[in-house]
Amino acid sequence: MKIAVLVKQVPDTDEVKMDPEKGTMVREGVGAIMNPLDMNALEAALALKRGAGDGEVTVLSMGPPQTEEALREAIALGADKALLLTDRAFAGADTWATSRVLAEAIRKTGPFDLILAGEKATDGETGQVGPEVAAMLDLPFSTYVSALERISPAEIRVRRTIEEGYQYQILSFPCLLTVLSDLNEPSMPTLAGKKKARRFSLETAGNETLDLPKEELGLSGSPTRVVRISYPKITRNTEHFSGSRLDEGIERVVTLLKEQALL
Repeated sequence: MKIAVLVKQVPDTDEVKMDPEKGTMVREGVGAIMNPLDMNALEAALALKRGAGDGEVTVLSMGPPQTEEALREAIALGADKALLLTDRAFAGADTWATSRVLAEAIRKTGPFDLILAGEKATDGETGQVGPEVAAMLDLPFSTYVSALERISPAEIRVRRTIEEGYQYQILSFPCLLTVLSDLNEPSMPTLAGKKKARRFSLETAGNETLDLPKEELGLSGSPTRVVRISYPKITRNTEHFSGSRLDEGIERVVTLLKEQALL
C-alpha cells in the first residue's frame, strides 16, 4: 500500500504578521512546526501501513528550504520517503497555486493508493488544499474525517464529523482524505527515529522537475488577491470590584447578564 501525506510547516505562534504590500505572511524570524493536523494524517498513514503488513509512506511538502525540518520530523516518526518542493517560483502561492504544485508532484512520484492531509493549516484555516488537490487529480475525496478503517484491499470506510453528527462513507482507492485531530493521537519520535532522520537524504524538486507553466505558480498563478489587511482592535471598558465591594460586583455581573438576556 502506497500512501502520500501532505504536510506543511507553519509558524509556531498565534501572532501571525502579514506583509501589507504583498498580502502574504511574514515567516522570517518566526519559529516553525509541522502543522498539527498533518501529524494526525501521518499517524493514520503509519497505522494503515502497519495494518497492511507492508507498504510505503511518502511525505510531500511545498515551502522554503527550512521546511526540511518538518520533513525530517516526519521521517523520525516513521515515514519512508520525503520530498521537498522548493523553488522561488512557488513563493507567495495561495491555496490554488499550492495545490497545483502538490498535485503535479503526486502525479510524478505516484501512483498512490491513498493521499492524506490535515483538514486545515493553522496559518490559513481554509481547508482548501486537500479538496483542490483531489479535484486536480480527479480523485474521490472525503473531508472532516475523524475515523477510518480499511475494509478491503480496494476500499476504505470513513466517518466524517459534521454539524448534524456523523456521516459514513466508503471510498475506493485511489482517494484523498483530510483528517481531524479526533482521528488519533500522534506518536512521539524515538531516539532511533531521530538518528535516522538526521542522516536521511531528503529529495528536493523545483519547477525544473515539475515543468509547470510559470504563470500558474506563485503569486502570478494565485487567483486570490488580498486587497486590504486590518487587525482587530480589542477595547474593554472595565469595572473593578474587590474587598468589601465583592457583593456589589456580583450584583453588577448579574445585571449585565440580564441586560444581554443571558440570565
